[in-house]
Amino acid sequence: MPTYSGMWTLSQVSQAVKNLNWTGVPPSVVEYLIVAGGGGGGASNGGGGGGAGGLLAGYAGITTGTSYFVTVGGGGAGGTGANNGTVGQNSVFDSASSGAFTGRIVASGGGYGATNTQNGGTGGSGGGACAATSSSSIGGYGISGQGNSGGKASSITGYIGGAGGGGAGTVGINLSGNLNVSGAQGGSGVASAISGTVTTYAGGGGGGYNVAAPYGSAGGVGGGGAGGNPGTAGTANTGGGGGGGGNGSNGATGGSGTVVLRYPGSIQYFTGGTVAYAAGYVVHTFTSSGTLAPTTPTNFLAANVIVFFSSNTWTAPAGATQVQFLVIGGGGAGGNSGGGGAGGYRTSAGTSGGGGSAESALSVTAGTTYTVTVGAGGTGAAYNKAITSGNNSVFSTITSTGGGAGGNYNGSAIAPVSGGSGGGARSGQTTGAAGTANQGYAGGNCTSNAGGGGGGAGAVGSSTSGETPGGAGGAGVASTITGSSVTRGGGGGGGSNTTAGAGGSGGGGAGATGDNNATSGTAFTGGGGGGFRADTGGGSGGNGGSGIVIIKWS
Repeated sequence: MPTYSGMWTLSQVSQAVKNLNWTGVPPSVVEYLIVAGGGGGGASNGGGGGGAGGLLAGYAGITTGTSYFVTVGGGGAGGTGANNGTVGQNSVFDSASSGAFTGRIVASGGGYGATNTQNGGTGGSGGGACAATSSSSIGGYGISGQGNSGGKASSITGYIGGAGGGGAGTVGINLSGNLNVSGAQGGSGVASAISGTVTTYAGGGGGGYNVAAPYGSAGGVGGGGAGGNPGTAGTANTGGGGGGGGNGSNGATGGSGTVVLRYPGSIQYFTGGTVAYAAGYVVHTFTSSGTLAPTTPTNFLAANVIVFFSSNTWTAPAGATQVQFLVIGGGGAGGNSGGGGAGGYRTSAGTSGGGGSAESALSVTAGTTYTVTVGAGGTGAAYNKAITSGNNSVFSTITSTGGGAGGNYNGSAIAPVSGGSGGGARSGQTTGAAGTANQGYAGGNCTSNAGGGGGGAGAVGSSTSGETPGGAGGAGVASTITGSSVTRGGGGGGGSNTTAGAGGSGGGGAGATGDNNATSGTAFTGGGGGGFRADTGGGSGGNGGSGIVIIKWS
C-alpha cells in the first residue's frame, strides 16, 4: 500500500497505521536536557573542586524540515602549579553555527576550582575556594536556574584545603580548617529520566587537602571527581566538576557535557546523536557536537505492535487471531536496607522470568475488547516508615505479580516480601524473599550490615556477608518483541554503610550509603527500587519502577 501524502480519510489512516506506512505529523516541540562541561579542579596542596556544568531542562519549539546544530561542551582543564583550573565549555541546543558556544538555549560551563588561597570561579555551578593558614576565600557563584555556588574556605592551624565545587542540586560544601580533615565534598547533581534510564548529572568536584591520604574529599553524586593526590576527573558526559589536587598535585579535568532531546511516539523524524526508543519517546543523545537533521520517518516498533505504559483497553482489529505478549509487573520498593524485587516477567516471545520458557501465544477474537492493567511500582519511604511491594500487571488471562518490597525497618525489623521477584534481606535478617515460579528470582540473603540485592527476572539478587558492599540487584531479561532488544526486570541494589549495591541490568535502582536516598527503579521496566542504610533518620528507599504491557498481534 502506498505512503499517503496530502489529506487522508480515516480509513486510509487506519490501513496505513496497520501497514506501518503512517508516519503521522512531525513534532513541533522537543524536550531537552542540556548539561555543560564541568570546571577543572584547583591545584597544589588543597585545590578547590571544579563546579559542575550548568544544567537546563525544558521544551523547545522546532520547525518541520529544519536542521539544528547541537554543541556539547568539554570539561575545563585542571589547575597546575600556582594556576587555577579552567572553566568548562558551554553546551548549546540550536547553536549559532556548527560547534558554536552561543545560540538559542545555552548551559554555561562550570566554574574553575581555586588554587593558593584564591576564590572559586563563577560558572553554571561555581568552583570551590582554596584557603591556607588564617586565610579565607569564597566559592564561585552559580548561575540561577542552572546550578549552585561553590563552597567557601577558611583554614586555620597550618592546614591548606579546598572547598567543594557546586552541583546542579546543592551548593558545594564549605571547608573550615580541621573541621574538614580531608577537604570538602562537591555539591550533588540532579537526576533525570529523559534518556529512559534515571541518571544523575552535574555533581561538583571534591576539594583537595594537604594533610593526610587520601588528600581530598568525594565528588558530588552526578559525576563529580574526587579531590586527591592527584584529583579525579569528572565523569564524561555528566558535566561533573574535576577534583581538586592535594599534597602538591594537579587538579583534575571536568567531565564533558551532554545534550539529550526527545519527542513522543515511536517514529524517528531526525538523525543526530545516538537514537533510541525508550519509555514511549524517540531519544537523541549527543555525547559530542552534531546536528539534529530531518530524515525519512522510520518506526522503531515492529509491525502490529502496541506498547501500554498505563492501564487501558485494546480491541482486537479485523483479522487478528492471536497475540504474542510481554507483561511485567511493577517493581517492589527498596527498604532499609534490602533492595526491591523486580516485577514478575511473563512472555510468549522469548524467555520468561525465573528461568521459565516462553509461554504459548494467546488466542483473540477480532472485535473483542480486552482490559490492560499496568502495575505501578511500590513506594519507598524514609527511615522508620512502611514501604510497599509493586502492583500486578494484567493482559487478558496473563497476570504478572508485582515485585516484593525489600527488607525494611519500621519500628522493628520487617522481612522482605515475596513477589514476581523477591525482595532482598535487610541487615540483621538472613534470607531473601522468594520469587514467583516462571516470573522471577529470589532476593539476596544478608548476614552483614549491608542489604541483599532484590531478585531480578533473570538472576537471584546478590547476597552479602561480613562488612561488605550491598548486594547487587539480580539481572533482568532482554526481549525483542518491539523489534529491538531491551532489557527489563532488574532487581534493586542493597544499601550499605560503605559501598551500596548496583541495580540489576534492566532498570533496577542502585542502593545508597548512609543517610542518602537510594535510586528508584526505571519506569516501564518493573525494576526494583534500591535500598538505603540509615539508623538515625536520613535517606529513603527507592520506588519500584512501573510495569509495562506489550502485545504483537497477527
